[in-house]
Amino acid sequence: MLELRNISWSTPDGRSVIKDVSLSIPEKGMTVITGPNGGGKTTLAKIMAGIETPQSGKLFLDGEDITDLDVTERARRGISYAFQQPVRFKGITVRALLEIAAGGTLQEKDVCALLSKVGLCARDYEDREVNASLSGGEIKRVEIASVLARRAKLTIFDEPEAGIDLWSFSGLIEAFQEIKKSSDRAEVIISHQERILSVADRIIVIEDGMVSKDGKREEILPHLISSSHCPACPIPTVKGVEG
Repeated sequence: MLELRNISWSTPDGRSVIKDVSLSIPEKGMTVITGPNGGGKTTLAKIMAGIETPQSGKLFLDGEDITDLDVTERARRGISYAFQQPVRFKGITVRALLEIAAGGTLQEKDVCALLSKVGLCARDYEDREVNASLSGGEIKRVEIASVLARRAKLTIFDEPEAGIDLWSFSGLIEAFQEIKKSSDRAEVIISHQERILSVADRIIVIEDGMVSKDGKREEILPHLISSSHCPACPIPTVKGVEG
């Protein structure tokens, strides 16, 4: 589905962040990109979504060259990006946001089904504004519900576990698994959380701007876990999340 060929990206001051990365994301399943902080994971996700433009290399979606398309054009072609810190919308209710994502009016049963998939009760949330009245965990769940409503071909989640409580984190895992069940959708998750890695179909490790490992979960995860005691190893194994 999404193919990256020889992608490189540097900061304005010339620091090389992504170095000649080539990889492909299949049309279905869950791919988790992990690695040490500062290794280039989030930058790579933003390049996939069209938020950043590579200095060299090409991106293809279903065979179409999308390298020069911005985030809006890529969204129209089916790529959705969920920010590490979700956007809050003053004056827009949860129901309205879901309908915008779905592209039309939703029946009550549809709103209920979407919110229940992320562990929220429609009665309690559909008329609430997507603003500061919602907690970090709640806003993350609403964002994922909007992703489910949109039915994007590919959704990219940037460290979705950041800043949420353990109970909300369990709900996120369930939502990711819900997306994973779909035969026509794919998800890329930027994360170093073991629980997310443990439900991935595929794990890609990015270190120093390059792909150091790429393979099935059962091939890559045991090595990452066994190496977690070493400060110089690719990723830490983190059991909990922020409260």
